[in-house]
Amino acid sequence: MKNLTADVVVIGGGGTGAGILRDLAMRGYHTILVERADLAQGTSGRFHGLLHSGARYVVSDPISALECAEENQILRRIHPHAIEETGGLFVTAPPDSEEYADGFLTAAQKAGVFAEEIPVAAALQLEPRLNPGIKRAFSVLDGAMDGWRIVWDCVASAREYGSEALTYHRVTGIEARGDFDFTVTCLAEKTGEEVRIDARGVVNAAGPWAGEVATLAGCHGVDVVPGRGIMVAMNHRLTDRVINRCIYPGDGDILVPAHTVSIIGTTDKPAKSPDFLTIPDTEVQEMLDAGEVLIPGFRQSRAVHVWAGARPLIKDSRVSADDTRHMSRNMSVIDHGERDGVPGMFTIAGGKYTTYRLMAEKVVDTLLAAFGEHKPCRTAQEAMPSTAPSRTHRNSDRLAAREADRCEEQIICECELANRAMIAAVLAEQPTANLDDIRRRTRLGMGPCQGTFCAARAAGILYETTHDRLGETEAADRTSTMLRLFLRNRLGGVAPLLYGEQLHEAVLNQWVVSGTLDVDHLLAPGEAARLATGDIATIYGIPQPENTEAETTGDGQ
Repeated sequence: MKNLTADVVVIGGGGTGAGILRDLAMRGYHTILVERADLAQGTSGRFHGLLHSGARYVVSDPISALECAEENQILRRIHPHAIEETGGLFVTAPPDSEEYADGFLTAAQKAGVFAEEIPVAAALQLEPRLNPGIKRAFSVLDGAMDGWRIVWDCVASAREYGSEALTYHRVTGIEARGDFDFTVTCLAEKTGEEVRIDARGVVNAAGPWAGEVATLAGCHGVDVVPGRGIMVAMNHRLTDRVINRCIYPGDGDILVPAHTVSIIGTTDKPAKSPDFLTIPDTEVQEMLDAGEVLIPGFRQSRAVHVWAGARPLIKDSRVSADDTRHMSRNMSVIDHGERDGVPGMFTIAGGKYTTYRLMAEKVVDTLLAAFGEHKPCRTAQEAMPSTAPSRTHRNSDRLAAREADRCEEQIICECELANRAMIAAVLAEQPTANLDDIRRRTRLGMGPCQGTFCAARAAGILYETTHDRLGETEAADRTSTMLRLFLRNRLGGVAPLLYGEQLHEAVLNQWVVSGTLDVDHLLAPGEAARLATGDIATIYGIPQPENTEAETTGDGQ
């Protein structure tokens, strides 16, 4: 057993949790963040990548709209390397009524959100692939954001201030011994070691899992509704700007250029659990149909991956429990001292990724008020200590880098131009990383072949870095298990897209993997290898989906 101490424990390694960690660290509080998987592996790594301008909510939720607009400008300043200033358009597509557009500018002005109507001809000149039948167009300040990079930056900043983050640590208990006196017990999933952390305060930022975490402290009835949404990544950037339909928020009305792909999203359906979300075939077709409305020929473009994420929506008595689309996106802070007699514990949920920093500021202010202390928030003024490029990468950026180092460094993933040095750097920083951890850092296997060729190469590098330490047998078992997990996650995001030519290509890819590596007949993993993945499905098993027409999602784009 390992015993640690901190001023505050933050539970949840998504955008909000990482933002809270950084905020507390900058205010001088030694803080430990615990996350049951990798950083940003939950909701924050499973969204469409939109940096909201606020325009989407000027009619339906003007408070959220203004928060997004203000935080949009702050994030551009403190995360310049994680945000691409694409700009955005709201367009009235041929099937859409102009009634919503008539009030859109007025609502934007009233909410304090920038929006400007431009001629349709100008919009088509900016985005030639847009539907030529659009009836109106409005320019807004949308952007694209790298959700993983933002979390990593927050954690790196917090570490510079002396705080820390423990990944693959699942909280198993929260003991409140008295006022501002807690012990948080965790299980290190990769080793089986128990970790106990004594602290003055606990902040529950577990997103759609927040209700389950609150229950561990005896705080029942935290009603967080997982709102399941699916997104589809297309192989190319079909537009340079974010494209929104100028309608009341609905399914499939946003197209975001993110890194090397375009992402169409999203649906919004209630889920019983945020784990093992399913992807119904009908919803995939709805997304492709929605893309066709905005970009004629969308269905003829190559779709490379589909995934699902769960929004942490606070149960809203104004709407049906099944109507997650119309539940408020406002943040909610629960003081469990007032509500449940557990002083020093707080839950935060709701909100948008764009407002992660503001959410952190609000809950930390509330926590410090409970402590009877006051230290000002500085997260809006201090930029992140990142050495990343000045913009989120495109393949053209990596192409230039590979032209310079191709003779010295082997290219492992041709689709995303990731080389051996990039993978080795991740393993040097995270020696216990699985292949999906590497993927999130390098985009390994996120191109058209979805890991068909690069997965085995990366697995070879993984084996090379572990066999001296573990021995050949254990290193081979661990590497094979991680390879099988990686390919399973890639297939999970491809299976719902299998039709037409894509079906033929997927069958070929599967034949390559099965024919050359015989992965279907690898030996069953040993206990140490299963634990080393840190993957809850590998460790605990995957439940069968209730809907037999749905596929269980793979792990992100």
